Amino acid sequence: MRRPFRFSTLGIIQTVIALAIVVGVTVSAIHTINGGLLSPDDWRDLFVYGISQGSLYALIALGYTLVYGVLLMINFAHGDVYMFGAFTGFFVGDYLASSEFLDTNPIVALVVMLAAGAVTSLVVAVLLERIAYRPLRRAPRLVPLITAIGASLFISNTARGFYGDGVKAYPHFEMLEGRIDLLGIPVLKGHALVIASAVILMAVLWWFVNRTRTGRAMRAVSEDKDTASLMGIDVDRIISITFAVGGALAGAAGVLYAIVYNQVIWSMGFIPGIKAFTAAVLGGIGNIFGAMLGGLMLGILESVAPVLLLQGWGVPSPNQLRDAIAFTVLVLVLIFRPYGLLGRPEGK
Repeated sequence: MRRPFRFSTLGIIQTVIALAIVVGVTVSAIHTINGGLLSPDDWRDLFVYGISQGSLYALIALGYTLVYGVLLMINFAHGDVYMFGAFTGFFVGDYLASSEFLDTNPIVALVVMLAAGAVTSLVVAVLLERIAYRPLRRAPRLVPLITAIGASLFISNTARGFYGDGVKAYPHFEMLEGRIDLLGIPVLKGHALVIASAVILMAVLWWFVNRTRTGRAMRAVSEDKDTASLMGIDVDRIISITFAVGGALAGAAGVLYAIVYNQVIWSMGFIPGIKAFTAAVLGGIGNIFGAMLGGLMLGILESVAPVLLLQGWGVPSPNQLRDAIAFTVLVLVLIFRPYGLLGRPEGK
């Protein structure tokens, strides 16, 4: 027999909150659209910008979700790993620009900068795992979490000591000026580079995880480390590879971000890192496709939602509230679907 359906106090509160949010969002959207404040081209540009920003979040979020899938821990130092890659790309690009190699061979210079950023972040991530996390592998979950926060502060302040407090201007690529038609849609070349690079890197990651022996070992370790060890898998090596892959993706994302926004600073890893964590939670942390989907959705929400929900009501500078939108999404996901869009409840 089926159990009779019962309303719980928590369920009623969640339903009321959900209805209030839906009504508020609908009214705000109708008010903004009817106001005619933005043209169709403006909406298109916002959407494309959101996809570009979301692609960066997705690349960073993949590091969170890979580590969580294998170790069931949140690596809050991952944003600072991303920052180190961006800084390495800056120094490599600055050298290439001063030697005029960047002007004569911009594509090769871009590839070298991406590779340098990815390799640097890879090394930082592997050292982080080996020094800070491996000794705590059998410790309660709270201990690695606190260690991750401490590691984040250590890495960011180390970068501050090495590179200084100031903002550094990234090398300029003339080939990225202007727009390009992408499937009939005019897109800024910098955003097109980010989107194309993210698609390629995500496809390579999918192939690596699903089609290679190391990828199958990673999935086995994520299911049960002890059993995987008994089957002959070197668990320590696989965990190091997991950190390396996540770090390399974050480093590439850092260089792409800096190329589009033309600057780097020692504190640049914190906010993108938290937003990428939000994206991983939104998609279902531990799920690779979830991290991709969550990053894209968060980028689009950040770009479109402030204008759609606030500009029609006369809120000044609604784009200044993008961070508030991102963290509101995190809170709502944790309230209504804590295991994410593509995740599953614990124990199922």
